[in-house]
Amino acid sequence: MTTLLRRRSRANTASLEGASVAVTGGANGIGRAVSEHFARAGARVAIGDIDAESARALAAELGNGAIGFGLDVSDESSFESFLDEAENTNGPLAVLVNNAGVDWMGPFHAEPNDVSRRQVAVNLMGPIIGSRLALQRMLPRRSGHLVNVASAAGRVPQPGSAVYSATKHGVVGLTESLRLEYRTSGVQFSVLHPGYISTAMTTGTRRPSRLIPVGTPDDCARAVVDAVQHNRFEVWSPAGQAIGVRLGHLVGRVIRERVLLATGIGRIAEEMDQTARSDYHERAFGDAH
Repeated sequence: MTTLLRRRSRANTASLEGASVAVTGGANGIGRAVSEHFARAGARVAIGDIDAESARALAAELGNGAIGFGLDVSDESSFESFLDEAENTNGPLAVLVNNAGVDWMGPFHAEPNDVSRRQVAVNLMGPIIGSRLALQRMLPRRSGHLVNVASAAGRVPQPGSAVYSATKHGVVGLTESLRLEYRTSGVQFSVLHPGYISTAMTTGTRRPSRLIPVGTPDDCARAVVDAVQHNRFEVWSPAGQAIGVRLGHLVGRVIRERVLLATGIGRIAEEMDQTARSDYHERAFGDAH
């Protein structure tokens, strides 16, 4: 059974057949799609999720050595146990996708401190913990690929999701720094920027403008698998939004902010349906929200 990523020199494409892949937040939304697409590529997938029952159910559905576990990415012992189980069952870790994330949405001044702490713990400390644990396994083998799921909000401001945006900016900074720090280690890095994706996280919101592209979890999953197979560092989903973000950084702040507001980015949180979103907030934050 192949467990390490091996690149075919002719096409410089990594084979995922038999590779040991771990996905956090892997039972729902983008994480579910990522788990499914890696399994279709022949990988043996370990699915970690706070919803342990859904993780196990998806693993049974995927087959091919897939396994599911309960995982709290903010808890180092939980994360370490998850990766230990993944390696014990499927072999040395070849790919870790740090995908788990939560987003409260609402006015910053009204956001409870416990909600902010939860976002930092899951969205930022989760990838920090996971990246460190994965590197401790990958560096001695000089092989592996670490994928951190950030957000378009990790490159541009997101009114109404200020703390979420701050955590995703942190994930970008973390991954950029690790790429340079471990540039000669044999370990590869990727960062994914999902845009407006139809998942539970966007429940109760609507696309405010046609200028904001809409993507799907499958779009994100294809981008992640492609990034690993072809060793791409920065990937976007939908891919077209990267052009607008990069052009935006070439103009002055006043123009950039006017363009962002023209896209309706400020209305995503302003016009959300709080009632429709209440179930998501309850699952993500419990009594804190």
